[in-house]
Amino acid sequence: MESNIITINENKLTFESGETILTVAQRNNIHISTLCHLKNTLPTHTCKICLVEVKGETDLVESCAAKARRDMIIFTESPKVITARRKQISKLLALGNHNCAIREVDPMDWTSFQLDVLTRDGNEDLCPAWGNCELQNLAYLYQVKTRALPLTGCKYETERANPFIIRDFSRCILCGRCIKACREIQVNNAIEFGYSGEDLKVIAKADAPLKDSDCVFCGECLQVCPVGALVPEKAFRDDRFKDTRKIRTTCPFCGVGCQMDLFVQDNKIVKIDGADMDLPPNHASLCVKGRFGYDFIASADRLTRPLIKKNGEQVAVSWDEALDFVAEKLSAIKKEFGPDSIGVLTSARITNEDNYIAQKFTRAVLKTNNIDHCARL
Repeated sequence: MESNIITINENKLTFESGETILTVAQRNNIHISTLCHLKNTLPTHTCKICLVEVKGETDLVESCAAKARRDMIIFTESPKVITARRKQISKLLALGNHNCAIREVDPMDWTSFQLDVLTRDGNEDLCPAWGNCELQNLAYLYQVKTRALPLTGCKYETERANPFIIRDFSRCILCGRCIKACREIQVNNAIEFGYSGEDLKVIAKADAPLKDSDCVFCGECLQVCPVGALVPEKAFRDDRFKDTRKIRTTCPFCGVGCQMDLFVQDNKIVKIDGADMDLPPNHASLCVKGRFGYDFIASADRLTRPLIKKNGEQVAVSWDEALDFVAEKLSAIKKEFGPDSIGVLTSARITNEDNYIAQKFTRAVLKTNNIDHCARL
């Protein structure tokens, strides 16, 4: 039986029946540029960036949708492919307000160029996705200048009517990734393409604001948006150009154990994303609490020391004094009224480990089964 082998950029590679050219390339660390492609969803056929050249075929093919066939010979960066990509990138840049400030740049001087753009006068309206935009990265990679085609303008106003996500239609490239994420990954079915032709836009329920639709604000659309069309409301409150550390951790809000990446500036969380799509159990998905529920962490109202009421006032004390006080009170209550006179409530805002220790303490030390958890309600 003959092996399933294709050749990509002179590399002979095996493939499984049904795999796309893009899947085979990615599995073998061969880069093919994409924009509308979203892993684990059906192809959208909108961006036309993943086009590759197949020997013997007249037209370029979409690698995200074309199935690998035995003895295919594929070129991912041929002159014909590059010309087509540059043309499509120009069209996408011209779709809206993409002030990416792309110009001829020495790749070795990219950092200096970024600093120059950030400090130059007139950049007050710099896109919130600047420096983290896939379209901008492609424009730089293929040296396609912004404003290559006249701007078509945007007839839809920016939506700021909810506390989590800003929808800037002037920067939307209609790639459909947000819709795929909402419908095929989260299965919320809250958004879809609406209208047609030049009026085409991503809409929620009867073109209502997100807050009045079926959106649950999981932020999946936000995470997959390749440009600045969907940005966190907090993006306009934090300094996105400060040094940022990315820290992998586990979401503390429930027992699922979702993996997330914290983006930290000056010891303060400024953004949360779901971790790698290949990482269980959440595969990069998060709920509204996991993605947006972190302002309380740096709140000035948080208690930093235990308090004990003395003479009618709450007084800050040491942890030793507080723990001794609690132990004394619990022991006295238990001795006088019995262990079942005591009940313990734990929280969904602490870790599974802390909840486990709480129930061990309740049963083994206090000798009662009176323990409950708010999530059970």
